[in-house]
Amino acid sequence: MDALAFVCAMPMELRPLSKRLGLTAVTVRGVRLRSGTLDGRPVVALATGMGPSLATQSTERLLDAADVDRVLVFGITGAVDDVTPIGAVVHPALVVDGETGAEHRPDRLGGPEPAGTMWTTDRITRPAELPALRARGVVCLDMETAAIAASCERQAVPWSVHRAISDRATDGSVDDEVFHLSHPDGTPDHRAVAAYLLRHPQRIPGLVRMAKGARLATERAAHAAIAAARTVR
Repeated sequence: MDALAFVCAMPMELRPLSKRLGLTAVTVRGVRLRSGTLDGRPVVALATGMGPSLATQSTERLLDAADVDRVLVFGITGAVDDVTPIGAVVHPALVVDGETGAEHRPDRLGGPEPAGTMWTTDRITRPAELPALRARGVVCLDMETAAIAASCERQAVPWSVHRAISDRATDGSVDDEVFHLSHPDGTPDHRAVAAYLLRHPQRIPGLVRMAKGARLATERAAHAAIAAARTVR
């Protein structure tokens, strides 16, 4: 039986899923993964790193290394409005690559009726850009889903997306400085964080709120991805 593959960007997104499923670290044909079972079915999980380029490279290495029946993309995403609750799971009907315009339609696995568009981009989206995106039906932003989808489609592997809202693009809380507080693999850059807090002590409460939102969203996304995987026949 081929494995279900859970794919996210950052270790912080992978952690709750790995804990819930009791996954262990393995290396498959040179690719470092987490491995285990879900209801007796083999599963693997991978954090690709941040951004489309790393997402493409890591997903293609995964699909070349392991026998994968389906990919479930999960993790956090940013809302483009002030209404969607932090922690809400998004079920987009369409994922669009913001750089190329390429469109990708996820395979539905139970749950609510898909609606809206997820917009994938590797640059900071300014609040002034959001009205035009909302007019196009965009409901959230991320950095990897379109790239993962394209890699899956090239190898005829069905995929779905299970992301939860962690923050709001409307409040401008994620700027270039905040974005670069993480390494490309998604782990915190502790030296950069310390320097940032020294420069901007007034932003500490906002960062604490963001961290709480991220923790909630990673838990909700992991739960949603596992629930969806249980519907696969």
